[in-house]
Amino acid sequence: MAFNHLPAGVHDALGPLSVTPVTHSVPMAKNHRSDRPSTDPASRLAPGTVLDRLASGPSRAARITHTEHLPPREGRHAVWPDRIRSEIVTAVQTAGIERPWAHQARAAEHALDGDSVVVATGTASGKSLAYLVPVLSRLLDGAEAPNGRGATALYLAPTKALAADQCRSVKELSQPLGTAIRAAVYDGDTPPEEREWVRQYANYVLTNPDMLHRGILPSHPRWSSFLRALKYVVIDECHTYRGVFGSHVAQVLRRLRRLCARYGASPVFLLASATAAEPSVAARRLTGLPVVEVADDASPRGELVFALWEPPLTELHGEKGAPVRRTATAETADLLTDLTVQGVRSVAFVRSRRGAELISVIAQERLAEVDRSLARRVAAYRGGYLPEERRALERALHSGELLGLAATTALELGVDVSGLDAVLIAGYPGTRASLWQQAGRAGRAGQGALAVLVARDDPLDTFLVHHPEALFEQPVESTVLDPDNPYVLAPHLCAAAAELPLTDEDLELFGPACAELLPQLEAAKLLRRRTKAWHWTRRERAADLADIRGEGGRPVQVVEAGTGRLLGTVDAGAAHTTVHEGAVHLHQGRTYLVRSLDLEDSVALVEEANPPYSTVARDTTSISVLETDIEVPWGEGRLCYGSVEVTNQVVSFLRRRLITGEVLGETKLDLPPRTLRTRAVWWTVTEEQLDQARINPEILGGALHAAEHASIGMLPLFATCDRWDIGGVSIPLHPDTLLPTVFVYDGHPGGAGFAERAFHTARAWLTATRQAIASCECEAGCPSCIQSPKCGNGNDPLHKRGAVRLLTVLLRGAPEEKESAAPSPPPGPPSP
Repeated sequence: MAFNHLPAGVHDALGPLSVTPVTHSVPMAKNHRSDRPSTDPASRLAPGTVLDRLASGPSRAARITHTEHLPPREGRHAVWPDRIRSEIVTAVQTAGIERPWAHQARAAEHALDGDSVVVATGTASGKSLAYLVPVLSRLLDGAEAPNGRGATALYLAPTKALAADQCRSVKELSQPLGTAIRAAVYDGDTPPEEREWVRQYANYVLTNPDMLHRGILPSHPRWSSFLRALKYVVIDECHTYRGVFGSHVAQVLRRLRRLCARYGASPVFLLASATAAEPSVAARRLTGLPVVEVADDASPRGELVFALWEPPLTELHGEKGAPVRRTATAETADLLTDLTVQGVRSVAFVRSRRGAELISVIAQERLAEVDRSLARRVAAYRGGYLPEERRALERALHSGELLGLAATTALELGVDVSGLDAVLIAGYPGTRASLWQQAGRAGRAGQGALAVLVARDDPLDTFLVHHPEALFEQPVESTVLDPDNPYVLAPHLCAAAAELPLTDEDLELFGPACAELLPQLEAAKLLRRRTKAWHWTRRERAADLADIRGEGGRPVQVVEAGTGRLLGTVDAGAAHTTVHEGAVHLHQGRTYLVRSLDLEDSVALVEEANPPYSTVARDTTSISVLETDIEVPWGEGRLCYGSVEVTNQVVSFLRRRLITGEVLGETKLDLPPRTLRTRAVWWTVTEEQLDQARINPEILGGALHAAEHASIGMLPLFATCDRWDIGGVSIPLHPDTLLPTVFVYDGHPGGAGFAERAFHTARAWLTATRQAIASCECEAGCPSCIQSPKCGNGNDPLHKRGAVRLLTVLLRGAPEEKESAAPSPPPGPPSP
């Protein structure tokens, strides 16, 4: 029997939740002043006072395990390079910014010199202004050219909402310049009648990698005048391009560079990144170009009070009688309620769409008991909403009509949230870089700010709130991406060949793996070599071969059965676990039951209902070893890294009572299995090692399963991932290894670099895993150490003490690592 832990799944509606590690940039004028100052005295309270009020309730103070105080910092001014047009400088000053910060001026200087540059400074440090000033100055020069557009620029954002927000900011800044700067958004929400105008006349086009990949590059002849005049490519929030998504974007950018070169253009790349380790290295891997780094943050910073908050144990018992902590969702909803009552403008970040909806609903209900008018000042914001719904929420947030928002990454990467005083983070977001970025959402106008990390009942969260040095005394992580992943590179070679036949001169641009892949693509009858070039041979669009978000296909439309109204969409990869028949689906505070899921037509029919339960999918997983790349002896055991094939099938779902999580019943499902070829790290133990660890056959499965769960929970400390990016399987006798084996694999086709990082840091990773299990106060295992919120086997079997003994024996044979897993801490925490 195999025990599995999958990268994609749902959990109890009020169960542990986590946040996705991404963030949005700072519109240019907001980093030096607040153009919407709060008039509510409560919102100007010192962050320490706000925290004291949150902790003043019964047993509240004991939930704060650590408080970190970051003092304010003075800013360092400079002057704009003299090559910046005076009209641009005047426009910036009119917006309220007299002088730039030193890092903004330095980045502008590099841009004017023709150097690709990455601005890697903290949140609210004015990264947007650093690239906008040289870009707008160059566009203004081009507007005076006698023929054509003169100069164009392309802006790429991870989300449509961020592009729309930046477009508003550009138009505000360039308004005094008349029609010289013609900024326009070009994405899936752009009406067809506007698209032709954008192609012909806009000189600053704001889009996202998806539209560049599917819309602009395949139609490059229609964009020829724009590409021929392209001077700058701005890549905002480039730290979000990691893993498989980042690898796809890297190849999209190489296709863009290739087409620009054919039209005689060689644009300069300007990147904005969160505080990250080695940003220039990551930027070079993303663009394929040398990139200068500007990372000395000269902007001022207000005081930040950062609290670690652990919800209390409840009298409830979960699976196998394990003690249960109050959920991060319920705790965050209470805190958001309290902050709203105080008039403190706040955002609560949560990873899942369901979590955002639940926090909003709970807060609204509790606020209505205090003052019905307050309930209308809290809302949810998540992906899957229709465009008009997103725009309405954005306007309400901008105007101050909303005081509190429960948001997924759709907002975190979306709109200007300046003026916030507090940020709640419902669960560790997966990386330290993401944690600091989310904390930095508050205090953007220079005022003091409060950030609270609310721990989930999860091994990593529990470890961190009791080991604050792992957060505040360690540097942020490097970005992991692999453009040479064959599952990524192959479809982009096809797309490039469809855009323009591929020549031998092009292959250097796409990387050394091309030589091996091209004959395979020819054998598959996707490409054909004629004379000196490779041609696309099919009638269908080559760009459709690459799913750059890794979502697994066409999104599933969620349709109200009675009216035919489209409620929203769900990613194809999540459909089996979230909108299966009988699933509970939340949308804008309303609850629906899924009547049917049509996978062929990608439609889920739902009807409004109010069941007293939530649903969570159960699944089974098997794994086979395709190829072992590296094998290292660990005493008598082995640590391996290589390629695997994972087969997963959702087989049933549980109905759980809201709040308590009590299981009310299980219903079987008939859904097709799905396979995934990916990369994995795995370790084996021998009979002799089991004897040393006092592991008998009765507890072997539980010991392996517990070690698997805990190791997945701890891996985000050592790789730029969260536990939802990775999966695992443990089996007492695996048919390929013929030994007890634990696998941890990347949850993306072809791998994402996380398992490889785990292999190279395995000693430190598994040591931390053993420590997390051993130090947990529970008797037999709980969600804080070895239980998983997404275990397909219902957390059965698990054996806590057996896992500790097993890891102890395994680690005795571990060799010293060549790569440091825990670099020396920096002089102080990164700028939030």
